[in-house]
Amino acid sequence: MKLTEKDGNMSCCTPTDFGIGCCKVESIISVDERGQMVLPKEIRDRADIRAGDKLAVISWEKDGKVCCISLIKTESFAEMIKDILGPMMKEIIQE
Repeated sequence: MKLTEKDGNMSCCTPTDFGIGCCKVESIISVDERGQMVLPKEIRDRADIRAGDKLAVISWEKDGKVCCISLIKTESFAEMIKDILGPMMKEIIQE
């Protein structure tokens, strides 16, 4: 992820950093005393997240502090990694 400079300050997690314009605030959720959060049903339904699904927690840091957290279904994350590493692995094998 790239950090962008705005008004002399570095900011993270803006939609342009990802090269996409589809990021938006879906909802505001709370963390309970046990550290648990609930994803709203509408978001779970749209993302096809069901009981038992596994999600990868991806974080970005700025100045040593986490500034952004994303959730990605592990199946999608695994495919992303294969797409990224696949061509590199082919090059290594060919050498």
